[in-house]
Amino acid sequence: MSTTESPSYFDHLETLSTHELLAGMNSVDQTVPQAVGKVLPQLEALVEATVARLGKGGRLFYIGAGTSGRLGILDASECPPTFGVPHGVVVGLIAGGDTAIRKAVENAEDDAQQAWRDLEAYNINDQDIVVGIAASGRTPYVIGGLEQARKHGLATGCIVCNAGSAVAAAAEFPVEILTGPEFVTGSTRLKAGTAQKLALNMLTTATFVRLGRVKGNKMIDMQLSNAKLVDRGERMLMEELSIEQEVAAELLRQHGSVRAAIAARQLK
Repeated sequence: MSTTESPSYFDHLETLSTHELLAGMNSVDQTVPQAVGKVLPQLEALVEATVARLGKGGRLFYIGAGTSGRLGILDASECPPTFGVPHGVVVGLIAGGDTAIRKAVENAEDDAQQAWRDLEAYNINDQDIVVGIAASGRTPYVIGGLEQARKHGLATGCIVCNAGSAVAAAAEFPVEILTGPEFVTGSTRLKAGTAQKLALNMLTTATFVRLGRVKGNKMIDMQLSNAKLVDRGERMLMEELSIEQEVAAELLRQHGSVRAAIAARQLK
């Protein structure tokens, strides 16, 4: 039995008070960052492989089902506004297609051929990298996609939460975060999902820092898509260039991004 399917350390949950439920969940959640910390060398290898591909114009594809697939889509969707990369540089694919983002599509994850068909729709090639996300490590959709990707010469990685899984065996750069039993037995949207979210945060953040999308600790390529982000951009410019807010606002208006505004100011 996989550890994510092992019985919870807690029982008779229906008899617990709200406080006891929350305290119990919180206590087991404390173990997740430690589990991620134990696999930093694996994550480092995956980041380096991703940087190498994206640095040469390749793309990062996530494939997953259920919670895992939704987490990949979430991470992919946040890369353009955060790092200013074009849509399509990071792509999240979920078994069952876009319908499955909001509603489970029955048996979609059991089709071992569909992930590669989904990837082929993006004209995937050997400059890209495919990362499978599967808490159990046994999702046919993910296994089949990774196996076909490797067969076609693509770099492959994965993020799983069990040891010695078929998904990890199919990936060149596996990341195995051993999160153990869930608070509710088998509910991998809990600890396993949290671990996957942390790992995805680390993967794309480290990748785009390495690719120059962050200056100091600032998101200088972020999209200025709302008032909050415009204000943040102005404050970045004020700090970086030692200028007043009015000047920063005008620079952003003229140049459209923090990076471009800094470059223009420094050329003077």
